[in-house]
Amino acid sequence: MEIASARPCPAESAWASAVPRPSASPRDSGEGPRACARFQVTNHEAEPFTYTISFTAQSASGEALASTEQTVASVPPGRTVRRTVVVDDLPGAPADGGGVKITKVRGVPADEAPARAGSCPASGVRVHADEGSAAMGLRAVSLRLENCGTRVTRLNGYPLLQLLYEQQLLGDVRVLHGGGAIATGTGADGEPQPLAVRPGEWVYAVLVWRNTVDCGTDEPVHAPYVRVRAKPGADPVMVTPELDVGTTGWVGIGPWKKDETAETAGGGATRPTASGAPSVPAS
Repeated sequence: MEIASARPCPAESAWASAVPRPSASPRDSGEGPRACARFQVTNHEAEPFTYTISFTAQSASGEALASTEQTVASVPPGRTVRRTVVVDDLPGAPADGGGVKITKVRGVPADEAPARAGSCPASGVRVHADEGSAAMGLRAVSLRLENCGTRVTRLNGYPLLQLLYEQQLLGDVRVLHGGGAIATGTGADGEPQPLAVRPGEWVYAVLVWRNTVDCGTDEPVHAPYVRVRAKPGADPVMVTPELDVGTTGWVGIGPWKKDETAETAGGGATRPTASGAPSVPAS
């Protein structure tokens, strides 16, 4: 893939072959300063890809003012797609020399991209990863599965995981069942139980690891992507939990567990965090 740096938004700013320094132009919105920039993404893969690009609006001194994210879905092979990004409600307008910077790009096969909230794939199951938590080098992310279809989904065991870097499988990181070898109290413990996930219900499994680096050993491992199958034979979904496993060489995955805090109807429910504590509002 190829991502061109963000360029100013005014209509008279034409695209050129050279990639300029990232920049942006504030616009009056009546609700606070905004930064606007154009960008483009080119898919050099052999299949459609979905790209998620993170942007940060910066002041002239390089101070980060605000961030946003934009997804460009299903870019066909060999195609270039141009988009505009707007960063709203800045605490201060970017002065001359400031602008919008592309800070991260992640691309996954379009048919493995997580379904958007409010949509439901043909499988009737929506899988995604939460933002996770981190403390003293310990990391934990919840993989969440929603039965958005019309039939009961049956699970009994652990999600099947493949760790990847730039679409290449990482064979030097082991996936352990359970999190006890890494830390206790993360929510990745317990034995698998047979689950009947009815339409509208949620389950979750906790992925846990440590970012520990030992001096004089192998290079630290970073696996941005994890391919998730809810069970053998299930459609794969590619999530991006950014596994910075250091030199530890393993991650732990807990069994699927029923999410007892999620409501099957209405709003306002909360769902468990990676530690199992219900504090994340449902969306």
